[in-house]
Amino acid sequence: MRATCLCLVGVAGLMGGLMLLENSFIFFPSKYPQGDWQPWRFQGRDTRPIVEDCHLTASDGVKLHGWYCRPPEADGASKWPVLLWLHGNAGHLADRYEVIRQLVQLPAELFILDYRGYGRSGGSPSEQGIYLDGQAAWDYLVDDRGIAPRRIILFGRSLGGAVAVELAGRPGVRPAGLIVESSFTSVPDMAATVMPIMPRVLIRTKLDSINKIGRINLPKLIVHSRDDDIVPFEQGQRLFRAAGEPKQFLELRGVGHNDADLSVASEYFAAMRRFIRGLVPAAR
Repeated sequence: MRATCLCLVGVAGLMGGLMLLENSFIFFPSKYPQGDWQPWRFQGRDTRPIVEDCHLTASDGVKLHGWYCRPPEADGASKWPVLLWLHGNAGHLADRYEVIRQLVQLPAELFILDYRGYGRSGGSPSEQGIYLDGQAAWDYLVDDRGIAPRRIILFGRSLGGAVAVELAGRPGVRPAGLIVESSFTSVPDMAATVMPIMPRVLIRTKLDSINKIGRINLPKLIVHSRDDDIVPFEQGQRLFRAAGEPKQFLELRGVGHNDADLSVASEYFAAMRRFIRGLVPAAR
């Protein structure tokens, strides 16, 4: 009996510890100045994006930082589509520079935000906090930069897919479309994959895309690799099945979670180009 009690106490202590450390299992930010914050310095002016530092404030007062990126030939008066990129759970925006460089060649303009606690943004990440950050990014583009919502396409990768799905369903947010890449159905579903001993009821962070995406009446592109080594391909399939029309699914093969966009560049970027050209005529 005593051994059983000790075992139960130990299990309870383990569960309590996991709950206290929950955010550290979900968010892996890097902070400024870690990393290369001028990755374009070895490129000629005619090949590197025009990158502008942007500073904005979330509704709860947290100061945020992002990059607004344009093709090198941009003249400041373009009507190209604008990708609002909500990135994954690790690193910071400067780590995504090579993909930024390729995305602006679609052609498109791009705004990438660092969530609170990432890069040069203040605060600490949490589920509700990164939702506020996504809303702040939308408000910045529409209100501060005067970009028409019909030009904006939400682009969420991995963790950012959950932020993009949440943002797309918010009142007053009406972008041209939604791209969800390499993302999961929910945090409890992911926990069941990577930490099956953790009871789902104890997981406070939900990021519950599977129960939100069906209510989003926008054109959608779901992208997932069959060989994703972190987020199971089956979760991408489930998101697609739960989404309402209009929707498209791009299945990638032979690449992992963190290299899908670059390892199959021609297929990946061709699909992105087709999708955004169908949404924003000025992209043609």
